[in-house]
Amino acid sequence: MPAHPAAAPVTTLPAWSWRLAPAFVVCLAAPAFFVVRVAWLGWVLLAVGLVLALVVERADASPAGAEEEPGSPRRPSILRDLSLIAIGLLIVSAIPLKAELDNVAILRFAVALGGAVAVPYAISRWVYRDHAIRFPWRGGGRWTAFQWSWLAAVLVLGWLILPFYFITSGVYLNWPVVDTPDLIARLFVGVGAVGIWDELFFICTCFALLRRHFPFWQANVLQSIVFVSFLWELGYQAWGPVLTIPFAFLMGFIFMRTRSLAYVVTVHLLFDAVVFLVLVHAHNPGVLDWLFLV
Repeated sequence: MPAHPAAAPVTTLPAWSWRLAPAFVVCLAAPAFFVVRVAWLGWVLLAVGLVLALVVERADASPAGAEEEPGSPRRPSILRDLSLIAIGLLIVSAIPLKAELDNVAILRFAVALGGAVAVPYAISRWVYRDHAIRFPWRGGGRWTAFQWSWLAAVLVLGWLILPFYFITSGVYLNWPVVDTPDLIARLFVGVGAVGIWDELFFICTCFALLRRHFPFWQANVLQSIVFVSFLWELGYQAWGPVLTIPFAFLMGFIFMRTRSLAYVVTVHLLFDAVVFLVLVHAHNPGVLDWLFLV
């Protein structure tokens, strides 16, 4: 499926826009929800961000603030797009994100994370009718030799970095002990499912919506605030942001260059495959010692 034009800016985007203010405030709700874990602060930030978006949008629409030339494409609504991100954040923040593998926890994650993607998509398509959220599976076509090489590089980098991070920092203890075939299978499915969801929400939803209003680097910084905050509560703590911040930037960059959900999901799943093996290794000393250096 080719990338949909709605995921890209519809006009030449200015290097600076007052729209950055409400977008930044809305994205700051993510660390409020997932890092400091103060729900009311997240709600306040979302409300303030959406009010600011309304003010900015009305200023843009006024004769003095109008930016479009007659006959030029109309700029997307910053209020609508930020409302979709806010709805997704509210849905995700409704559940604790501590990694658990029992049936109730799996169902809770499936409903909340699935809803955080499905509800904004449905509102965009059938309420706002602007088709702002799309999932371009094939995107830019056939993968290049460099893209295939990068997949191999992801495995090597993960093998070198992740065992040291998880084991020396002790953050592997943020995940439940997996010492039976059933628990190992549940962990494998859970890690992969959350990895796919990351790209559907943070990249195809948050980043794509922000990219309609801001240059690439600004949209990528904003989506990274949300992405890294979620990963923090999920368990990537201690000095994890040293890894997760570049990772979030990289996924936005790859999607921007390839327009391929299939490729960014493949990159993420390869990385998560190493995460899965490291967690099994850390919780079961001696089982996979031959595979890792730490």
